[in-house]
Amino acid sequence: METRGYEKATFAGGCFWCMVKPFDQWPGVIRVLSGYTGGHTENPSYEEVCTETTGHCEAVEITFDPALISYRELLDIFWRQIDPTDADGQFYDRGSSYRTAIYYHTETQRLEAEATKREIAESGRFSKPIVTAILPAGSFYPAEAYHQDYYKKNPFHYMRYREASRRDEFLALYWQDQREFKD
Repeated sequence: METRGYEKATFAGGCFWCMVKPFDQWPGVIRVLSGYTGGHTENPSYEEVCTETTGHCEAVEITFDPALISYRELLDIFWRQIDPTDADGQFYDRGSSYRTAIYYHTETQRLEAEATKREIAESGRFSKPIVTAILPAGSFYPAEAYHQDYYKKNPFHYMRYREASRRDEFLALYWQDQREFKD
């Protein structure tokens, strides 16, 4: 894959299955990779991450062309996929491996992430504090092949999972005026 001019964005938003499709369909998004980051174990497996002992969380690493989609646009998509007030996981996925975070790759990304977090906090949209962490990107370990593009490989199970998790119900309630992403 030609990478000249491409950048990376890394977001943790709970179950990585649910974080691929919202980004995958935008012009300028080259690849969305499910994986693990934020921990201390090298090359963790899904089973190891689920034990909550690796320090990792499920995340997506997005390769994008900033000439076609900006990091700010990716941040806007990210925020509309999560409950930024939940420090203990996302929806029915509980535990630190399902925490939310923005992992920045550059100082510019850090500043943009902090600005969007501040805007959401000041918007009055949520009555609780915004707890999504903004952290420097570290090692990213791709998840096993069966986790990649799960929504394409297992569309029925993916939709049942999204429905059962009540993610979409939450997103419709809190982000109904900004549902611009393609779901």
